[in-house]
Amino acid sequence: MEADHLIARLEGYAEEGASFETLLEAAVRELHDCDPRFHWTGIYELFPDEVLRLGPFVGAPTDHVFIGVGRGVCGTAVAEKRNLNIPDVRLIANYLACSTATRSELVVLIRSGDTIHAQIDIDSHQVAAFDDAAVALVQRVADWLAGAYVSRNAA
Repeated sequence: MEADHLIARLEGYAEEGASFETLLEAAVRELHDCDPRFHWTGIYELFPDEVLRLGPFVGAPTDHVFIGVGRGVCGTAVAEKRNLNIPDVRLIANYLACSTATRSELVVLIRSGDTIHAQIDIDSHQVAAFDDAAVALVQRVADWLAGAYVSRNAA
């Protein structure tokens, strides 16, 4: 699915009055379904106590429902305030394995300026699964969700 189409679907849900939680769930589901390399797709929300908490996800259940900032790929992305595209997680010393089948991971921050609201985390069973097109797609969804977080926080 092309990014514009995915964003249009999310905007449609928002215009229909979908709740914030429903928008997050729809974003995860739509994103997961658009690329066969995406084997686990979820959102971790950043809380004031510097802990990421698992929100909606598609894929196998994970033991990692709470991740401290600085721990694993997800926590490192927040600590370093940048997206991370890890071609082979087996080469990362502090990797937190959700599945032994995972080979690559992409973390894209959902942010407004310097404020990090959450992140989209995607795992793949394929090494180097996330090409520029995949990263751009996830970034578009993250940017759209950042607007939803700002709207929710302003309400």
